[in-house]
Amino acid sequence: MYKQIAANKRKTVYLMVGFVAFIAAISCFFAWYFRDWTIALWTLLISIGYAVLQYFLSSSLATAMAGAKEIEKKDCPRLYNAVENLSITTGLPMPKVYIVNDSAPNAFATGRNPKTAIVAATTGLLDIMDDNELTAVMAHEMSHVKNYDIRVSTIVFGLVCGVGLLADISSRFLFYGSRRRNEERSPVGAILMIVTAILAPIFAAMAQMAVSRQREYLADASAVNITRYPEGMINALKKLQSHSQPMKSQNSAMAQMYINNPLRKGFLSNLFSTHPPIEKRIERLEHGKTTF
Repeated sequence: MYKQIAANKRKTVYLMVGFVAFIAAISCFFAWYFRDWTIALWTLLISIGYAVLQYFLSSSLATAMAGAKEIEKKDCPRLYNAVENLSITTGLPMPKVYIVNDSAPNAFATGRNPKTAIVAATTGLLDIMDDNELTAVMAHEMSHVKNYDIRVSTIVFGLVCGVGLLADISSRFLFYGSRRRNEERSPVGAILMIVTAILAPIFAAMAQMAVSRQREYLADASAVNITRYPEGMINALKKLQSHSQPMKSQNSAMAQMYINNPLRKGFLSNLFSTHPPIEKRIERLEHGKTTF
């Protein structure tokens, strides 16, 4: 467990350094193409500032994009009590609790660390889960908090949004922006800029893949260790499988945060999914019943 936490902390640093290095390389290309090295300087400074800013704000952005609303105990005692009891059991600070008004059963956690953690559940999840299953799902999310998975997911969310912006800027530079006349543009430069616009989303997908599928297996097992009731997590996963549906507010940048893939099923979503198949998660828990 401690190795997982340490690895996640290192992964956070690697992702942020990699993001800045990627932006620096692209900005140098822009500077060369437009023969203005101030572009490289300003782009690098802005990217560093963005990386720092999104580290502190990305959890707020994530809840806003998900349409999540913070609740108090009186708003949904069942969910709030489940999280509060798990906080006491795990010794973690009480996270803020949010609800997403969406019929798709799902849940996620975000934040920089356990002190700033946020856990959220959809109304669809609350509708189909009994108390044991709901506790298991929230124990899964609290495990992400304890293992510092939330920090990696939050950083990846911010970086994916940033890289998406970079791809958009590349396209605009290519078709609209230049300080030279069209006939003076280098065809090689134009080709490289097209490649940049294509590679930026691929880089974003690779960042999401850096959020290993193993963390979902680990969170499932950790949830069972917390609740001491394997059937709760197993039954919850079975319901997630049978009631699986895409969320209304879909955002691929947030996909790795959820307990279940919130996107529409398809070849690409399966190829780049950070979630292992639910049937394999259930199978692992079934095999591990005697060891919990």
